[in-house]
Amino acid sequence: MPLVPMRILLDHAAEHDYGVGAFNVNNMEQIQAIMMAAVETNSPVIVQASRGARSYSNDNYLRHLMIAAAELNPQIPIVMHQDHGNSPATCFSAIEQGFTSVMMDGSLEEDGKTPASYEYNVDVTQQVVKKAHALGVTVEAELGCLGGIEDGHGAGLSGEEALAHLTDPDEAGEFVAATDCDALAVAIGTSHGAYKFKKKPTGDVLKMGVIEKIHEKLPNCHLVMHGSSSVPKELIDIINEYGGEMPETYGVPVEQIQRGIKHGVRKINVDTDNRLAITGAIRKVFSEHPDAFDPRKYLKPAREAMAEVVKARMIAFGQAGWADKIEIHTLEDMARRYHG
Repeated sequence: MPLVPMRILLDHAAEHDYGVGAFNVNNMEQIQAIMMAAVETNSPVIVQASRGARSYSNDNYLRHLMIAAAELNPQIPIVMHQDHGNSPATCFSAIEQGFTSVMMDGSLEEDGKTPASYEYNVDVTQQVVKKAHALGVTVEAELGCLGGIEDGHGAGLSGEEALAHLTDPDEAGEFVAATDCDALAVAIGTSHGAYKFKKKPTGDVLKMGVIEKIHEKLPNCHLVMHGSSSVPKELIDIINEYGGEMPETYGVPVEQIQRGIKHGVRKINVDTDNRLAITGAIRKVFSEHPDAFDPRKYLKPAREAMAEVVKARMIAFGQAGWADKIEIHTLEDMARRYHG
């Protein structure tokens, strides 16, 4: 099965009321971990790469790793998604490299740090939608700003500052109508990275009501939650047990993500949890086997640890069991649909 447009996964998820995890990758082991979990749970897959990942791994390596995943697992629909494109040029280069879905994050200016105007966001998103839809490629956009920084992308807002940049439900309706984007990432107080909240998040800092209001106004729009790793304490404990020094921190509880899924969230971005699982597994090997030097000896348990986290998220989000039930459409099919 070739790589597929993300829109077909989001449409199916909306029809059957579940969410799809979108997992960031930088290397072969991470892609393998995602596919191990997908095969075990019969789940559709969104694999995404940030600009930092594309720079680290090189587009050619990433593309061929994704093609290999599709060839080895023809029963699994797989999306290759550009995460947080900072400009139309970045999104266009991703499309040229075979990405089947792109995110134009016009909530920030091209530097990936400065909050942008609404007009700028509409303009750059329209540019990307026009070119992407002509080729059948899915477009995710963002309105409002998240806290924190991910791979150099983000305004670096604190949790308190992020609350001043939440997505406005009325503006969301205008934005989707103006841009014709396929999915909309919304700002509800979450942040990139491991340090999202200093205490277990409540309605004061995690504004799930924003999602519910947007879904009321846009019942057919696919919503996206960024910064949605749960940062499990048990993963931090493993890191610290084997020499790490991570302070106490809190992520987005899985039950709150499930609440979002009930109100239109179809894509959930997860990265930090997988990084924590990998780091803990590698630290454990080095601590218990200080003579270890073969990368396979520590990358294999790291891969397995990440696969367990991904599997748990796939089950919790409700995507498990659906991979073989999704009607597949190619990029060419989607291009005809957009312009039919």
